[in-house]
Amino acid sequence: MTDTTPATKGTDTLSRLEQEGEIAADYLEGLLDIADLDGDIDMDVEADRASVSIIGDSDSRDLQKLVGRDGEVLEALQELTRLAVHRETGDRSRLMLDISGFRARKREELAKVGTSAAEEAKSTGQPVKLDPMTPFERKVVHDAVAAAGLRSESEGEEPQRCVVVLPA
Repeated sequence: MTDTTPATKGTDTLSRLEQEGEIAADYLEGLLDIADLDGDIDMDVEADRASVSIIGDSDSRDLQKLVGRDGEVLEALQELTRLAVHRETGDRSRLMLDISGFRARKREELAKVGTSAAEEAKSTGQPVKLDPMTPFERKVVHDAVAAAGLRSESEGEEPQRCVVVLPA
């Protein structure tokens, strides 16, 4: 008989996410070798998804090539890495990739944007419509708005999809 208690399901999920991280790390190490770039790979599990970071020397600008303008190359690499994980596991991956702390810095900036928009919506009583954002960016803003005690929703079609912060 199989044990399917919540603790066992949690362990199974953690094992699966760790496996996703290892597959992604192997894929990214191969990519770094091909591109002749130096970087260390760090794996973690955050918010029920695998998280992989490529970290370079503080004085190295080489990894910035893998981030690209406004993270465009990073987004593409994340999708390729998710496809590599899918090919190995057969399951869709929600893996997050960060390079040289780009996403961490972006998350901080976006949280400030969400908090500021929530404060504006509270003070004016009017909805606040933000500029178009990627799904990752919208998620961070939605979380910041919720933490500020307000609701938000996404509207529009990609790539012009944006967050609207609603007053109380």
